[in-house]
Amino acid sequence: MECKGFLFDLDGTLVDSLPVVERAWTHWAERHGISPQDVLAFIHGKQAITSLRHFMPGATEAAIQHEFDLLEQMEAQDTDGVKALPGAVALLEQLNELGIPWAIVTSGSIPVASARREASGLPQPEVFITAELVKQGKPHPDAYLLGAERLGLAPQACVVVEDAPAGILSGLAAGCQVIAVNAPAETPQLEQAALRLFSLEQIKINKVKQGVSIELIA
Repeated sequence: MECKGFLFDLDGTLVDSLPVVERAWTHWAERHGISPQDVLAFIHGKQAITSLRHFMPGATEAAIQHEFDLLEQMEAQDTDGVKALPGAVALLEQLNELGIPWAIVTSGSIPVASARREASGLPQPEVFITAELVKQGKPHPDAYLLGAERLGLAPQACVVVEDAPAGILSGLAAGCQVIAVNAPAETPQLEQAALRLFSLEQIKINKVKQGVSIELIA
């Protein structure tokens, strides 16, 4: 496959932030008398505000916003255990060396996503799409459409790299090619992903006239 640019999810794709996410949401669930297992099964790949609305039916927007602010503060301050996933830093540095545009497109907010990117040592992207910039989060296509637009590329010229079902559906809905990294087997439309792999270390890229070609290292 070939592309002109990359759109990377952050959590679970470039960065291992699972311990932080699970600590924050488990604490929240226990405080509200909700099963932590149910909460953790729902939240991945989605905006925090979407998850809060799901688990707080009937609550006022002011109450939901208050809980969001508390969660955001907790997750932005807690970076213990946050680290780049294997192959992430090397891949982004190679794209920079080749002059291939790339963006981070995350369901996280600016404070949380920025803290995790910095803690993991990832290069700073020129385009950083966060929850504040779109009205509808993943699995809607808005975030990836905006990422492609800000790279100055058509969605079809971009590859979305994702781990979460919501993000994979978002990339497909945007009309992008999708690489699924360690995605759950039950992910809807997973068969539509151009490549399925277990680690970013399996991606081999080569410069071509119109961008890069992407190969899968077995």
